[in-house]
Parts: sequence; structure tokens; C-alpha cells
Amino acid sequence: MQRANSAPSLADDLLPDEAHSQLASARAPKITRATTVDLVLEAIRGKILRGEIGSGEALRQEALADELGVSRVPIREAITRLHGEGLVTLIPHKGAYVCGISADEVRESFEIRLRLEPWIFGAAMAASDDDTLAKALEIVDEMESATEATWGQLNWRFHETLYAPSGLHLAIETLKRLNDRNERYFRFQVVNVPIRENTRREHIEMIEASRARDVRLGTRILRDHLKMAMNQIVSVAEALLRREAARGARG
Repeated sequence: MQRANSAPSLADDLLPDEAHSQLASARAPKITRATTVDLVLEAIRGKILRGEIGSGEALRQEALADELGVSRVPIREAITRLHGEGLVTLIPHKGAYVCGISADEVRESFEIRLRLEPWIFGAAMAASDDDTLAKALEIVDEMESATEATWGQLNWRFHETLYAPSGLHLAIETLKRLNDRNERYFRFQVVNVPIRENTRREHIEMIEASRARDVRLGTRILRDHLKMAMNQIVSVAEALLRREAARGARG
């Protein structure tokens, strides 16, 4: 029986092989090649996060270009991006310098978080729904393949998603500004500490506590989660500072 009033499809206008090829092409994800700037950015970022270039140290464009085998153009672009990430300070007429590390700043930031976040999370649990928790779980899965450049942003999105139902918009905005200020410290944590497995487990436990609306359990898990992160990042910061001091003494 002939179909009545059926609209022609892509497959109707093409031979079978052509239709299959075009449909497969439409479904296939695009492959993005890393550019020279991307590779240079990753290399310099890694040197900073591993402490190979210390805090306060200048980024010498010519030396980096020679070391990485590229021109100074991608070096300049990478430095501009690192400035946007908060890892580099640009000083007019002087150059680019790695931002300083402060263990005290990490402690202060987490002390603020330890006071604000359990309150916000507790308030959010009563209003959370299945959609909110499903979105949070999707972010947990995304974090499995995150790089040091994206892990901190995804971590914030996870917490923000769980906290949003609280309606405490001013408090959440305060946390976001604090997170933006300290995102670089999360990168040091990701590069130097094997955290993914523990973080995933703790995040899922927070989701399940929220699903059960168990405020006492959820806030306890969150406090332990924050304290562990604080101790890890402080430890990394102090180790990098000791390494820099030793390097300075030898120099």
C-alpha cells in the first residue's frame, strides 16, 4: 500500500549508500583537533601546577618558545588564557608572572565554606526533586573525564545544582565568587592528589542523602568532604612553597 501525503525524507532523495553515509555523518560527533595554542597552554599550565615554575616566577616567552619548539605567538596566547584562569598575573611593561600560592588563603576560604554550605545544603534538601538529583548525577559522571582545567568548574556546578533548590540566592552567589577566586587551587589539587574516586563516592553519598532528605547525614558528609579538600589543597600548597624555598636557597 502506498503511503499517502508522506513528506519526502533525506533517504528518499539519495541512493541507499548515500543516505546511510549522510545519516551516519549527522549522528557522528565532531572530532576537534588540538591547536598549537591548546598544546602550549596545557604544557605551561602543567609546569605551573606541578610547581616546575614557581609562584612569583616570570614566564619568559623566548625561553618557553625555545623549550616547546614553537614561535612566541602561541606562547603569548597561552599566557593570556592562563591569566584568565587566574594562574598568571600580567604586569604592564614588565611581563607575566605566576600567581602566588597562599595556604592561609585556602584555609580561610574553606572556613567560610564550612559555615555556609551545610546551612545551604540543609535548606535545599526539602525542596530538591528527582530532576535536580539527576542533573547532579550527570555532573558527577562528567567529572570522571574532566581535565585539571575543567574539574573545578564541574565541581562547582555539582554543588550549585544541589544548593539551588534552597532559594538562598545571595548565599550561593557569595559561594560562587569564592569558588571563582580559588578555582586555581582546585587545579593544584587535581594534578597533585589522586582524588577522583573519593570525590565521586562522596558526591554520590550527598545525592543519596538529599534524596532521603536526611539533613543530618547530608551535612555531615558535606563537612567531611570540605575538610578533606581543604587538607589536601593546603598540603599541596605547603609542599610547593617548600620546594620553591629550597630552589631559592640553592639559587
